[in-house]
Amino acid sequence: MILGKRVVVVMPAYNAEKTLGQTVSHVDREIVDEIVLVDDHSQDGTAALATQLGLHTIRHERNLGYGGNQKSCYVAALELEADIVVMVHPDYQYTPRLIPVLASALAVGEFDVVLGSRILSGGALRGGMPCYKYIANRLLTFVQNLFTGMKLSEYHTGYRAFTREVLETLSLEHNSDDFVFDNQMLMQIDIFGFRIAEVTCPTRYFPEASSIGLRRSMRYGLGCLWNTVLHVLCRRGWYRAAIFAHQEKRA
Repeated sequence: MILGKRVVVVMPAYNAEKTLGQTVSHVDREIVDEIVLVDDHSQDGTAALATQLGLHTIRHERNLGYGGNQKSCYVAALELEADIVVMVHPDYQYTPRLIPVLASALAVGEFDVVLGSRILSGGALRGGMPCYKYIANRLLTFVQNLFTGMKLSEYHTGYRAFTREVLETLSLEHNSDDFVFDNQMLMQIDIFGFRIAEVTCPTRYFPEASSIGLRRSMRYGLGCLWNTVLHVLCRRGWYRAAIFAHQEKRA
């Protein structure tokens, strides 16, 4: 725990056997009460290794996609009575050593969401981010900041921390099961008025780290632009998309 808050780390995993051990070894278990790994029907030994490492392991019987994986992660974290949920990819692209920083920013009550930004320190390219992805990141971020009024350094990081209230409010079941899920969450978070902080975060790109190809990156980018359109329409009261509805409270 940290400041009396129960901290649960969630790891959406797919074929992460080679990097999972290293990732888990750098999680500070003095403040992290539980680690949940959801294995999205990997073709390697990810689930077996997670169980061996003592993680709360859930295995999908079929591949549900990155967004579908996160939905399972957050349901599990809330069932484990998390006050703060930190998402860390088990591919070691983001360092788990910053978990205490992200969790602390939420525990003091000043923010509702904290993002680990690869852009603030200028370390994205140094960490090996492909140039086309860096350029696309900056362009999409500029467009989304311009039209939503948000002031984020990037919308596309996979290193995130949320309070319980955020996860209980957002209608995540209406979000995509693909990679655009992350971007939809940020649009929802802003619509509901939650407070966002950013923490500079190094990143590493290497063969074992997860990544998506050019075609899926283009589809992701178009999805982000569509999310922006929905955000603007909702803000102006012209249209109310399902993703911007309050989540039905569980009994």
